[in-house]
Amino acid sequence: MFSRIFFLLVVIGLPLSIIGSVFHWTPLLMFVIYCLTIIALASYMGRATESLAIVTGPRIGGLLNATFGNAVELIISIFALKAGLIEVVLASLTGSVLGNLLLVAGLSFFIGGLKYKRQSFNVYDARHNAGLLTFAVIVAFVIPEVFSQTMNDERTLVLSVGISIILISLYLAALLFKLVTHRGVYQRKDETIDEHENPEWSGKLATTILFISTLAVAYVSENLVHTFEIVAERLGWSELFIGVIIVAIVGNAAEHASAVIMAYKNKMDVAVEIAVGSTLQIAMFVAPILVIISLMFAEKMPLVFTLPELIAMATAVLLTIVISNDGDTNWFEGATLLAAYIIMGIGFYLL
Repeated sequence: MFSRIFFLLVVIGLPLSIIGSVFHWTPLLMFVIYCLTIIALASYMGRATESLAIVTGPRIGGLLNATFGNAVELIISIFALKAGLIEVVLASLTGSVLGNLLLVAGLSFFIGGLKYKRQSFNVYDARHNAGLLTFAVIVAFVIPEVFSQTMNDERTLVLSVGISIILISLYLAALLFKLVTHRGVYQRKDETIDEHENPEWSGKLATTILFISTLAVAYVSENLVHTFEIVAERLGWSELFIGVIIVAIVGNAAEHASAVIMAYKNKMDVAVEIAVGSTLQIAMFVAPILVIISLMFAEKMPLVFTLPELIAMATAVLLTIVISNDGDTNWFEGATLLAAYIIMGIGFYLL
């Protein structure tokens, strides 16, 4: 069902995106068309990556998932950086962290919990991820904000670049740990070996679809970024709200749907990996990469978030750790995460 919807959105949305940009249709209409088209294209990128992951094996597959998991948001953010929309980029990173930890995990726990009284996932992975989340968000994001209070812009940028290099290095080390040196070491006794999966597409077809989808996303994203300021003005939204809620949801919509479907099928290890793994990828890879890429543009992006963004992310991390650290969940815990997301969404809307 979802495949057909996304197919129709691509077939209709992509031509409309091109026609609308050529004939300068109203920015509000184009904003909606661009967002829906990107969501549909993201689903094709995700399916192509999954097929390649099965074809190439678990180790390279894990690396592919890590690389392309947040490609859409990375592309949108690069064009936003080019346009000088630093606040939107930082807000979208905040939105991804909040969206993955509270909205995606919350919906997954809630929907899965309505079908099953109790659902469990790998407690060792949960504890491993808890440490990385604490480091990536509370240590690496809060420290620049604290130290930058007494620094000029140049020193703040140097600090941000230094922290970014450390984050990327540790993220690569985490991939090495999970995919190579300690792969399967912390597997639960009751975990069954995955059955052999057949890829949806062949390696050549998946590569072609991934390449074409990425180019299409890049084209649509560049046009989407140009509508932000006008849409914000007409709808009374702040750039902060657009970044935290709209860009974050658009960039991760297909991935969000996958997590909820996995939870409904009682595949909680996969659902949690999508929600938490994507958060770690944003915090430890995408955010620092964007800091380094920004050095090529006129306006540089320091890794310094606003106080509301930092408090929201830190709170989301702490709440997620408390709820997920036992490797067990239910619908009420999902409702708690969703309630936290709604509270923060209201707060960002009113700022």
